[in-house]
Amino acid sequence: MTRVVTVAAAQLGPIARDEPRARAVERMCAMLRRAAAAGAELVVFPELALTTFFPRWYFEDQADVDAYFEREMPNEAVQPLFDLARDLRVGFYLGYAELTPQRRHFNTAILVDGAGRIVGKYRKVHLPGHGSHEPWRAFQHLEKRYFEPGDLGFPVFEMLGGRLGMCICNDRRWPETFRVMGLQGVELVMLGYNTPVHYPPAPDHDHLQDFHNHLVMQAGAYQNGTWVVGVAKAGREEGCDLIGGSCIIAPTGEIVARARTLEDEVIVFACDLDRCREIQDNIFNFALHREPESYGLITQTKGARTEHEGKP
Repeated sequence: MTRVVTVAAAQLGPIARDEPRARAVERMCAMLRRAAAAGAELVVFPELALTTFFPRWYFEDQADVDAYFEREMPNEAVQPLFDLARDLRVGFYLGYAELTPQRRHFNTAILVDGAGRIVGKYRKVHLPGHGSHEPWRAFQHLEKRYFEPGDLGFPVFEMLGGRLGMCICNDRRWPETFRVMGLQGVELVMLGYNTPVHYPPAPDHDHLQDFHNHLVMQAGAYQNGTWVVGVAKAGREEGCDLIGGSCIIAPTGEIVARARTLEDEVIVFACDLDRCREIQDNIFNFALHREPESYGLITQTKGARTEHEGKP
């Protein structure tokens, strides 16, 4: 008996700076309905899906920053999405900015089941960008100023008969993200992203943004034998061009469904979780082939070591 989960990647087009959360939620509800009509049991929305990508601006007043954060989840603005998901019996992944009761700030994603219950939470670990004002940039990328690194690790959750994991945007570029979940037997990884076309520190790489986006997700899928669902906030948002390329990737690393626009778009694919075994029991059979005693440097240091420590 196969375990097939029909998954929808719900790409969002731009969200304006003055667009209220209720409008963003209305758009997501429309996509949730389209996904459910296509048979989806799980819908994946992007990173920071409720607002514009606010880290592109430098704010001195913390109150201006906190206005983009959610103090509880669900709240009044987001409750319609939870209610609709419960009515349709469809689960979802949602990225948002989280402000905790202890006034800690995280870039967060939650996993909600078909009963409208939050069954998992993840906080972004790999924060890109910079922490100080850099006015020379065409736009800022101040995640290191507005968020702190996630403190929940990379947990995996039981849902829809499988093992589901989450990460966010820049996390996808780091192989450790997928490997930690892979070592927990993950079968489907959900991730949302807001990725600019232009990268100010290395503009010569701008033409590679779409390529690198798919490269790292396909590698993570293949090297860990897992489905990966990557979902963009796309298009020209407040003068900043964001890549699209939302996609669903099989455990073999093959893209099996891909968005074609930079607007609100839903793509759907039936993911057979048992296909993970094709990779997990063979080329990447961890128990048979991994040699962790040789990988100590990964957790012993943060930066690269240039001295040759292995010479006799």
